[in-house]
Amino acid sequence: MDYFGQNNSQINTTTPTDNWTAVYSTVRCIQMTMAMLSIVGAGSIIGYAIYKKLVRKPEVLPLLLLSLTDLLLALSWMVGGLLFTQNCDSYNICYNLHIVEQTLYMASFFYTLHYVWVLYAGLSRKYHRRLYGLPAENPARARSCRCLTPVLSCLLPLMLTVPVFVAGNVFHCYTNFTQPYRCLLMHTGAVYLTSYMTTEVTACVVIQNYCMAIFLATFLFTFIAITTLMCKARSLYKRVVTSQGFFGDHHWATLRLLERRMLLYPSAFFFCWGPAILLATMMLVKPDIIEGRMGVVLYILQAFTSASQGLLNCLVYGWTQQHFRSLSSSSRDANTQTPLLRSQKRNYAALRSAASLTNFV
Repeated sequence: MDYFGQNNSQINTTTPTDNWTAVYSTVRCIQMTMAMLSIVGAGSIIGYAIYKKLVRKPEVLPLLLLSLTDLLLALSWMVGGLLFTQNCDSYNICYNLHIVEQTLYMASFFYTLHYVWVLYAGLSRKYHRRLYGLPAENPARARSCRCLTPVLSCLLPLMLTVPVFVAGNVFHCYTNFTQPYRCLLMHTGAVYLTSYMTTEVTACVVIQNYCMAIFLATFLFTFIAITTLMCKARSLYKRVVTSQGFFGDHHWATLRLLERRMLLYPSAFFFCWGPAILLATMMLVKPDIIEGRMGVVLYILQAFTSASQGLLNCLVYGWTQQHFRSLSSSSRDANTQTPLLRSQKRNYAALRSAASLTNFV
């Protein structure tokens, strides 16, 4: 059964052929499997933070918010797969589910950027404290920024997707969701009939293009910002070390670790969303391409990568971070150490202040 080279120009876009049904069934299995792994991965970070009583720690909050968003996104992927399995006939549910998914994965973009920003801000504070003996910014202003940024990371995606929710339901763009495969992932082909153009259909075309545009814009902004912050962190770390007048072996080790993170963070982010980005770009530029082999390959790759974000993020930003794993033990040590041991530990930490970026990356 060849479902790659098929000509769909004469086929109603609201009803898949038997050939494409095989593709959607494959995507559903992949999507549900990867979503389950993402739920386990993101849930493990949240559960560990709650169990070890790390929820209130400022350095854990960015990771916790990112994991919570990944968990909700993975649950939405799972719901979409279940709706496909149950042959759901409520087409508006699938349409609105996609809007919820778009809000969540855009929020995950911003929370990923917030996580990297916190790493860079921590190093910047150390640099200014070492050079000038003062924090880089007013403490009250820093606290307000720490509270405001997570809120904006959630509100901004909501503000961008509210027009899609309102206009899509007003113009009944979900009326063409006549098959349950529309609940799968986010790019499942046209959401409107191409045989004729009315005012409602034209509005739905605009809404779809708007969705693709804000997805591409937020991804590009986040990717460039993450890469820029990691490059600035490397440069700032070298200035921290050279301010001491020497560059020891442990400094080189930390610099190499930071360079690996410079590659790892943007690479992991692009790995998760690269196929979805290519698919969205093709839908905007040349939609006919995705009706053939290229569309099938990208759609299946998207099911592997996008739905695995919770699993990959918990590894990249959570369990591979020595600082995150050691937080619970440091809390216990602070409660059990004598004043002398605490002061000795503070003195030792001061000697290693220039190399303390390993606590953040």
